[in-house]
Amino acid sequence: MRAYEAESTIQAPPERIWEILTDAPQYPAWDSGVVRLEGRVAPGEMLSIFSEANPGRAFPARVVDFQPPRRMVWSGGAPLGLFKGVRTFTLTPDSGGRTRFHVREEYTGPLLSMIWKSMPDLGPSLQKFATGLKAKAEGG
Repeated sequence: MRAYEAESTIQAPPERIWEILTDAPQYPAWDSGVVRLEGRVAPGEMLSIFSEANPGRAFPARVVDFQPPRRMVWSGGAPLGLFKGVRTFTLTPDSGGRTRFHVREEYTGPLLSMIWKSMPDLGPSLQKFATGLKAKAEGG
């Protein structure tokens, strides 16, 4: 298993952040790594993620866990579990009206070692995601 993760503390309630995370058409407005996100961010739905790194190729993912406004999981990868990517979003409120946002992308499967060598470092991309979400939630 290999993983990347990022987090930020956002001066907004989880409900506001959840609203942003589930508004697929607006992702490019705040997530600098996404060219577009097609589909509905809802339980069991399929998403097509077009990234800045490869705008001509869609990365499919299914929303496999949906617990508003606390947790959401997207899962995608190769058939038969040969390579799998799972992105988990977690929102934890604190008593000061802030929310701790955490995102983790975890990769598994028999082809992981081969694919990992060709993958770019996604750590900075996930940190940009967390920073962009914070800016959007706090700035409107």
